[in-house]
Amino acid sequence: MPSRNIAPGRVRRTVNDLVMAEMFLVQATIESATVIGDGINQLSKHITQRDETDERSISALLQSIADDAVEPYSSRYEYFREMLNTDD
Repeated sequence: MPSRNIAPGRVRRTVNDLVMAEMFLVQATIESATVIGDGINQLSKHITQRDETDERSISALLQSIADDAVEPYSSRYEYFREMLNTDD
């Protein structure tokens, strides 16, 4: 098997990009978990208290929670892609 010489700068860049991607993933996971926890509290209040001023259905509330839980991943992915494009 022929060995290829890979430029050390390219390896360092790849490792740095991987570390940044993992950091963004951890941040998004923490933020998403917080949103899900808050959503569970909202859902519990919605079910137990039947607030007359809140006319959202349970399915609309669940959809809102899901949308909010996914957002940290999409925004972190966008930040990461921008970072990669500006480093060229």
